[in-house]
Amino acid sequence: MMFRTLDERNSSLLVDFILKGLPCINELRIPLFLLLTIIYTSTIVGNVLIIVVVNGTTSLHTPMYFFLANLSFLDICLSSVTLPRVLANVLSIKTISFSECVSQLYFFHFLASAECFLYTVMAYDRYTAICRPLHYSSFMSWKVSLCLAFGSWLAGSLHSITHTMLTFQLPFCHSNEIDYFFCDIFPVLTLACADTTLNKTMVLANIASISLTCFILIMISYIHIIIAIIRIKSTDGRNKAFSTCISHVTVVALFYIPCVFTYMHRDSGSSFDMAAAVFYTLITPFLNPIIYSLRNKQVKEALKKILKEKIDFLQYVASKSPASRHL
Repeated sequence: MMFRTLDERNSSLLVDFILKGLPCINELRIPLFLLLTIIYTSTIVGNVLIIVVVNGTTSLHTPMYFFLANLSFLDICLSSVTLPRVLANVLSIKTISFSECVSQLYFFHFLASAECFLYTVMAYDRYTAICRPLHYSSFMSWKVSLCLAFGSWLAGSLHSITHTMLTFQLPFCHSNEIDYFFCDIFPVLTLACADTTLNKTMVLANIASISLTCFILIMISYIHIIIAIIRIKSTDGRNKAFSTCISHVTVVALFYIPCVFTYMHRDSGSSFDMAAAVFYTLITPFLNPIIYSLRNKQVKEALKKILKEKIDFLQYVASKSPASRHL
């Protein structure tokens, strides 16, 4: 264990932490590493495709798909904050420096809370489009959309700074072993040799309340949306509205339910808590592009069009190459 003398108070500040990682993986080390590598690669590729499709398709240059591209970028970043460290941990590289732990906790809560706010913004966008269609262009102009997206990122950053400062102002002298697979608030607090009541209260009052408030706002939006959809006389219009909304509701449920459960019950320290955390930190970013691409007809058509254009271009280049002319 590595320590650095802090001051005359006879306490110490840890230089390095050790992440214990996921439990019971010794016999499944190689299969788990391969599985996580596939998940991480698929997450990056899937979300990059969403961003490329939205950016490269004029018909998708709307607030709804602008927020979707923002969500994909957040998913890429969120996965990159946690998954590489989990992969290293599976290979028995368990040490993480104090500064890396601070950075990981900050960026994890920054990105996760920004997603939380962005999901709420996306629900408001769908509510405005379906329930207030005549006012949509003014309520969701590009200026408003940019402000809402920026506000989600800013609120996420401010939220994370608060918890990061409260957590790492504490002295750590009990141990350097974090019983978790990444640096999160509750696992780090167990190492502090000071009263953590304020920290735990802030977590419950802040993280849980924000998650629950956003979730309630989303549900209220979708209650109004469902009522409005039922009133639509056109079957095609009703199906299109339902298809778009179901994708968003599915993604919201996959993110919020494990997240709220984790921070409302984290003191239990059970393996179920860790499984919930694995789900919303690793699996949800992987599933998001699949859900949106499979459930969204416009995204599927745009993706097919872009892939066809790329294939046609490659075939054209191949036909013009010297080797093809000799054949």
